Amino acid sequence: MGDDASLPGAGVGFSHVPAPAREDRPVSRGRFAPSPTGRLHVGNLRTAIAAWLFARSAGSEFLLRFEDLDPGTARREHEDDQRRDLEMLGLDWDGVPVRQSERIERYEDALADLVRAGRTYRCWCSRREIREAASAPHVPSGHYPGICRHLTARQIADREASGKPPALRLRTDAPDIEIVDRLHGPHREVVDDLVLRRGDGIPAYNLVVVVDDAAQSVEEVVRADDLLSSTPRHAHLYDLLGLPRPSWAHVPLVLAPDGERLAKRHGSVTLPDREALEDSPGRVVAVLTASLGLDVPEREVMPHDVLDRFSADQIVVAPWTLSPDELRDRW
Repeated sequence: MGDDASLPGAGVGFSHVPAPAREDRPVSRGRFAPSPTGRLHVGNLRTAIAAWLFARSAGSEFLLRFEDLDPGTARREHEDDQRRDLEMLGLDWDGVPVRQSERIERYEDALADLVRAGRTYRCWCSRREIREAASAPHVPSGHYPGICRHLTARQIADREASGKPPALRLRTDAPDIEIVDRLHGPHREVVDDLVLRRGDGIPAYNLVVVVDDAAQSVEEVVRADDLLSSTPRHAHLYDLLGLPRPSWAHVPLVLAPDGERLAKRHGSVTLPDREALEDSPGRVVAVLTASLGLDVPEREVMPHDVLDRFSADQIVVAPWTLSPDELRDRW
C-alpha cells in the first residue's frame, strides 16, 4: 500500500457504524462515558455536568455509555451507583445506556478492516522492554519505539513459539495530526504506533472510543483534558476508518493540593460522602458549575437552572484545585 494511504481522508472503507441521516437526529449529540469501577467523584461529576450542558444548551441529545471492557475492575453494581449519582444531580439522558462489553463485534469489525488494509502488526513487547527502548534519544517521549514493527520471519516465529499472546498495533508512519479543540484551540501531536487490541484480547480504549462515538453519531465529544493529547490519535483513526471526525471540547481537570488528579484517596469526594456531610445535590451542582466559570450566585441549583446562562466561552481552561478538607468552606 502506498505511503499516501495514511493521510487524512484515505480511509479503509469502514462501513460497520453507519450514522443516521442528519434530519433524523439533532444538530449534534453529546455523551458521558464513565468506567463503572466505583462511585463517581466530584471531578467525574463536574465533567458530566459540563458534557450535559454542552449538549442540552444546543438542543441536542445526551447519551450515557459505560466503558466496561476491563473485567478486573468494571462492575454492574457500579453502573447503578453512577446512574443514581447522575440522577441525583438532575442530569438526564436519551435512550438506554449502552455498554462496551456488549459491542465487541463492532470493535472486531473495525480491527478486521485495518488488518485487511495492512495497517496493523503484532507486538510481543513487555512494558519493561518498551520502557527501556523508549529511553533512547531518538524516541519521542511516551511513544512506542517500534521494536516489533520490523521483525524478521525468524523473530516472529520465535515470539510465536513463546506462547505469549501479542497485542495488535496500528502502523502509523508517525503522522503529524492536528485537531482543533473548542476550548484549547489547535492542538498537534505526532501519532505513534498505538495499541488497538491488548495482549489479553481486549480492544483498546483508543479504538473503541472512536468506534462507539461514530456508531452513536456523537458529533461533539466533551471530556476531561487529560485526554487532549490522545485526541490526534483518535482523529487519525477516524480518518483511516473513513469516518467523520466529531468536534472536541476538553474541560479542565480537578486537582488535589498535591497537584495530582483528584481521586477518592484524597478524602470525601463522592456524592454520598458530601451528602453524609449534609451537602445537598443542589449545593454540589452550584459549586461545580461555578468552578467551570459559570455565573452561579445561588447557593443551590440544578443543571436545568443554568442552561440559559451557559456558554462554552465561559469555561475556565485552567485546572481547578480543590482540597476535600476545605470543602466545608468552599461549599
